[in-house]
Amino acid sequence: MENPIDLKYSKDHEWIKIEEDVAIVGITDYAQDKLTDIVFVELPQIGKYVEQYENLCVVESVKSVSDIFSPISGKVVEVNKVLEESPELVNKEPFGGGWIAKLQIRDKADLEKLMTSEEYNEFITGKE
Repeated sequence: MENPIDLKYSKDHEWIKIEEDVAIVGITDYAQDKLTDIVFVELPQIGKYVEQYENLCVVESVKSVSDIFSPISGKVVEVNKVLEESPELVNKEPFGGGWIAKLQIRDKADLEKLMTSEEYNEFITGKE
């Protein structure tokens, strides 16, 4: 799967899509593939403040339990409740229905520290 060019990416394999002053956060196709079948997503609390690269939530797969880190600093304003019943959406639609949370962006300067699709592709290709 190609990494969409309209998103920004972190070295921890999260992506964000900016919609005005809100960022939609999920994990990349690369990350979901490495985790294998996701069986549980512990969603963050609405209202929780997170710093860039701080723990946002946890996903559990048949293989491991992994922390998901926030690509930006901000306040959780919405979570994807569908994942409570269908965590496998993270595997099936990592850039769509498998999003995890929406954050109110605190500092747009955080975006400068993230990678473009092209930079992220180079980053993950070097890992293989």
